[in-house]
Amino acid sequence: MPARRSPARRPTMKDIARRAGVSESAVSFALNDRPGVSEVTRDRVRRVAEQLGWRPSTAARQLSGEGAATVGLVVARPADALGVDSFFLQLISGIQEVLAERHLGLLFQVVEDVDAECAVYRRWWAEHRVDGVLVVDPRVDDPRPGLLDELGLPAVVIGGAPDAPHPGMSTVWADDAGAMAAVVDALYTLGHRRIVHIAGLPGLAHTERRIRTLRAEAERRGLPEVRSLTTDYSDAQGAAVTRRLLEGAEPPSALIYDNDVMALAGVAAASELGFSVPGAVSVVAWEDSPLCRMVKPWLSALSRDTVEFGRTAAQELTALLDGGPARTVRVPVPRLIERESTGPRTAEA
Repeated sequence: MPARRSPARRPTMKDIARRAGVSESAVSFALNDRPGVSEVTRDRVRRVAEQLGWRPSTAARQLSGEGAATVGLVVARPADALGVDSFFLQLISGIQEVLAERHLGLLFQVVEDVDAECAVYRRWWAEHRVDGVLVVDPRVDDPRPGLLDELGLPAVVIGGAPDAPHPGMSTVWADDAGAMAAVVDALYTLGHRRIVHIAGLPGLAHTERRIRTLRAEAERRGLPEVRSLTTDYSDAQGAAVTRRLLEGAEPPSALIYDNDVMALAGVAAASELGFSVPGAVSVVAWEDSPLCRMVKPWLSALSRDTVEFGRTAAQELTALLDGGPARTVRVPVPRLIERESTGPRTAEA
């Protein structure tokens, strides 16, 4: 794997002094709002600092060059949908276990989109806020790996593609394609031919992998009525899409949801419309959680150790911080646990 490029150098007070044509002490007075310089000089220094992207350090250990003792995690998803997503709660639990052992803090932030996420990385880098970052929800044509490489921030991509590693950046990945193929095979064996995948956010790399695999499996078996529909992962959209599908002229006989929350909402929506589960429609949740065993019928689901997934990602990041090489690490394929919500296709389905 190609070596990481040399980290970009953060602007210093010396750089500001040189650009503004003043002494370093004048820069210090101006940026710390202390007397000793004129307002004209103060304004010029602040203007130059902004142009160079300079930010003050936030702690004494950062100023001493010891590092921030903190790693960052930014999530660009709707906050209301994120709050009920069991995957992220378990992932963060695993991450925090490893960081606590190393006495490292976790700086967490939720933003609206990837552009805002990139802005956070630039700010954290300029302010010496973090020593490295964990990147979630890899995207198609993702701008984040290139930016982090340019800044020289060690990073681990969680859920990235194994065939597209970025120089100096570790990847921890799960075989979404293999998991989707296993689900389709199980449903096909039960006699289902009209299968709909109620997917998560469009543009996410794992969403696209699942959609491509579903399409390939359908083509291989000659199933023209198999498709995917994207959502925002929320229960509201999961229920709305389910109603629309089941009220159609040819309702599906099986539904695959990209998380447990949408699956539960889908079962409720189906029940309201008079569709029994699994008699009229079978349901599979992508993420297993206690929620899948707190409803009737119990939900068939893909199970994986998400806490261990988080531990692995954090361990790879601490290895990078210790000077180790970038690696690509695969975690076990999610395993389908068949429960009460899946059954043979009946004549009415």
